[in-house]
Amino acid sequence: MPVVETSSYRPPWWLKNAHAQTVWPALVRKVTAPVWQRERLELTDGDFLDLDWVRAGSPRLVVLTHGLEGNSRRTYMVGMAQAFHRRGWDVLAWNFRGCSGEPNRLCRSYHSGATEDLAAVIAHATRTGAYDRVAVVGFSLGANLTLKFLGELGAAPGLVCGGAGISVPCDLQAAAQQMAGPACASYMRRFLHDMGDKMRAKARQFPDRIDLAPLEGMTTFQEFDDAYTAPLHGFRDAEDYWTRCSARQFLPQIRVPTLIVSALDDPFLAPECFPYAEAKASPWVTLDAPARGGHVGFASLAAEYWSERRAAEFLTGAVR
Repeated sequence: MPVVETSSYRPPWWLKNAHAQTVWPALVRKVTAPVWQRERLELTDGDFLDLDWVRAGSPRLVVLTHGLEGNSRRTYMVGMAQAFHRRGWDVLAWNFRGCSGEPNRLCRSYHSGATEDLAAVIAHATRTGAYDRVAVVGFSLGANLTLKFLGELGAAPGLVCGGAGISVPCDLQAAAQQMAGPACASYMRRFLHDMGDKMRAKARQFPDRIDLAPLEGMTTFQEFDDAYTAPLHGFRDAEDYWTRCSARQFLPQIRVPTLIVSALDDPFLAPECFPYAEAKASPWVTLDAPARGGHVGFASLAAEYWSERRAAEFLTGAVR
């Protein structure tokens, strides 16, 4: 698919700043939540995932994957769920391990490349035979995971008919370096605060396995991933984790219609996170990179944000 030369996104005149676009939807936007039905999925490794459903009896299911320290009830997840629900899809919004309000059981967490959990969610959702088509949509960290998952499926996608990634840090090392810069200091402090709290809770579960000393004075994702993400999930260090889990290398293997939406002014994304060459070379991947939009922003004066309409219309068209 060609790269979209001129994106259709136009921000409100009063919301053109990248940081305002990033913060406004999270703090100000109000979306009426659907009536979720929660289900707990027991995993074969002894852990669990909490799933939130909106069912309409459709043969089409969209699976939504949230971002770093998010959950299924975040505004961007609810907005996307409503967009697909309006178009007749069933919706499953899942929570990463430890993100549903209850600590997970094992001495591990979630990370950008943990596609085995998304695979388990889809296998569970389709086990009854109720769905003949499944689409996947991810945000930020969850978008990297989603695109990596689609690339791993390759030419054997099964029921998976398409996907979309919103604000994708598809080069994890470049994104981590971008986030370490002064322009992202406030975001980094908040992420590390929340992630640090998760590690403190995990240390109470596993006092002999979690060392909290590295949290003191920690200021970057590299420090956190070196100290916790890598050793807890079988990686040598942060660089090994980033190298093995960055979605950009998996894009050439994707064989279902896939949309990537990332704003050029996204404060979280480095230039390496915009896969122009891969999109131009692939008949399956479309890159839509508006000049503005911030990180998981794309605010609109309408109730349905542009990114929600873009993803829902793209995938609804793909399954016809």
